Amino acid sequence: MAFLLMFVTVLHLVTLAMLFIATMEKSWWSWGDIENTDLWYKCTYENATETWLCASAKDSEWLQSVQAFMILSVVLSSISFMVFLGQLFTMSKGGLFYFTGLCQLFAGFAAFAAALIFTFQRSAILQDSRELEKGHFGYCYILVCVCVPLLLISGALYVHLRKRA
Repeated sequence: MAFLLMFVTVLHLVTLAMLFIATMEKSWWSWGDIENTDLWYKCTYENATETWLCASAKDSEWLQSVQAFMILSVVLSSISFMVFLGQLFTMSKGGLFYFTGLCQLFAGFAAFAAALIFTFQRSAILQDSRELEKGHFGYCYILVCVCVPLLLISGALYVHLRKRA
């Protein structure tokens, strides 16, 4: 049981870190080494100065919904971890971590919704950008896609996890 508890805790921390990185870093869509777009900025590599020049991303309803779902996912996963730590020390023997598991499941659904919206509405989100066919999904998008099943698995594990003495 101690191994399962440690595994779930480490899994939760890893998924929380992945969510935070995916929300804050600059590579949801990439055009090679010359241009990146994320949820907040559009960055272009300037050859003359060898620096990245970043400007705020153009607001669209789809981009705002992806931003909102990703922030919601990070917040829910953070709340879930804090509640888990609180329950770990205050819950009575035999109690289940239902609230923690539900928060983690909803964090997974929010991240899944963000990834789906970005996948199907990327042409509207990346408006006035280079040709989409020449670009590809960046590592932050891939982090979200990897994180979604991990969030759902950890949420299911929390729902079935009992506190032992």
